[in-house]
Amino acid sequence: MDSTPLYDWAPVARLMLLGVVLAMGPLAWIWLRNRQAAPAQRLKALTLLTLFLTFDLVLFGAFTRLTDSGLGCPDWPGCYGSASPLGAHQEIREAQTAMPTGPVTFSKAWIEMIHRYLATAVGVLIIVMTAVSWLERRRLAISPWWPTVTLIWVCLQGAFGALTVTMKLFPAIVTMHLLGGLILLALLRAQSVWLGAGAAGVGSAANVPRLAIWLVFGLLWCQVALGGWVSTNYAVLACRDFPTCQGSWWPAMDFLRGFEFWRELGESRSGDAIPFAALTAIHYTHRLFAYVVLLALGWLAWRLWTQPETRGVARWVLILAAWQLLTGVSNVVLEWPLLAAVSHTGGAAGLVIVLTGVLVAARRADTSRVPFTSSTVSRPV
Repeated sequence: MDSTPLYDWAPVARLMLLGVVLAMGPLAWIWLRNRQAAPAQRLKALTLLTLFLTFDLVLFGAFTRLTDSGLGCPDWPGCYGSASPLGAHQEIREAQTAMPTGPVTFSKAWIEMIHRYLATAVGVLIIVMTAVSWLERRRLAISPWWPTVTLIWVCLQGAFGALTVTMKLFPAIVTMHLLGGLILLALLRAQSVWLGAGAAGVGSAANVPRLAIWLVFGLLWCQVALGGWVSTNYAVLACRDFPTCQGSWWPAMDFLRGFEFWRELGESRSGDAIPFAALTAIHYTHRLFAYVVLLALGWLAWRLWTQPETRGVARWVLILAAWQLLTGVSNVVLEWPLLAAVSHTGGAAGLVIVLTGVLVAARRADTSRVPFTSSTVSRPV
């Protein structure tokens, strides 16, 4: 039985220092490119760069999950109490010798720790964003509470990351960790649009009912949650044909046990092994709901296309919807190749970024005559 403590805070100071060192590169790049610019311009650039790096972090998180590296280091925040797998060489070697294809190997330990290093660096960048926003709050067009909320959220993400390890890939926690990463992307995208960074071509979507955009956005989040549930329960290969599943349009499915939310990986709530029919229900629900979401995205792209200033975003919606269809089908018929699986997560993240941009740009257009400052922060986006 593994006696490794789930939490070992000994390396936390070294991990934080490493996060600062990694963040110094992007910060230096921003400063050099914008050293003559006003603080607001530097904040715009920093927000956009942090958004880009967070997108990369979400993809690397998917890569970590899909390579079964989530338990590459069985404790948190370090690896067997060390700041890197180098200091845990002996423990990892013993674990790998005992189980050569098990959850702990040298490659998996490095993948897991690199993910933690990148997450720490992104957290440092968000801390800097928050500090700059409060110091320059009188000269900025955005409330400092936006980056403050983002900082709080990234801390919650860190907590979910810890629980992912300590609760041994508990499906509900892993799914919430994925959703949390995409919410972080949405928060950063909202700020980038309010600051005018990367907002070119988004347009105000004045010809599309706002409620309709929110409805499509809500459908997208439901589909992302279902996709996360498929991935974290390893239900992708429950159906290996398309468009049918197991040669049937309505295969045997157990929805009750498939969607028991709070249970261990591979088990039902009663502790029995989860039946294959439950995995089929998880997979097929995601597939059926995908048709609804694709139709909704197609309709939204059509409405956006009718307005010249939003044709660029309409094109992105169509491209990403087609990308999701292609990678989703590839996951099934090619039996879940790593590239297609990571790309599928990237497409979902891209759609979240694009639709968040549309909604915030529309809100920004509505309040274009009212500066978005601390006095208006209570208004919902």
